[in-house]
Amino acid sequence: MFKSEHFKAMKEDAVFLNMGRGTTVDEKEMIEALNNNEIRHAVLDVFEVEPLPEDSPLWDMENVTLTPHNSAITAGYMPRALDIFENNLKQFLNGEKPEINVIDPKRGY
Repeated sequence: MFKSEHFKAMKEDAVFLNMGRGTTVDEKEMIEALNNNEIRHAVLDVFEVEPLPEDSPLWDMENVTLTPHNSAITAGYMPRALDIFENNLKQFLNGEKPEINVIDPKRGY
């Protein structure tokens, strides 16, 4: 999804963040954009290949911040997750269809 033309369209001081899916970014083209100063920095929590291979140039790049694939975990994560679960469980037990964060196998999540 994110390729060379997308990085070229960004401002030179752009900070690119990927906390979604590693396969949405062409890592080789992102690395090229970083090396060519087309974007300033990348913050990455996910990668094309996980775990990130030891020989990946991303490890040594000064303009890249790597996080350990848990950027979504915050102090409020569990309370929010449990609130959603409780609401969905109540709906399910009442014979209703849960409404929040419903799994859709056709979409893959």
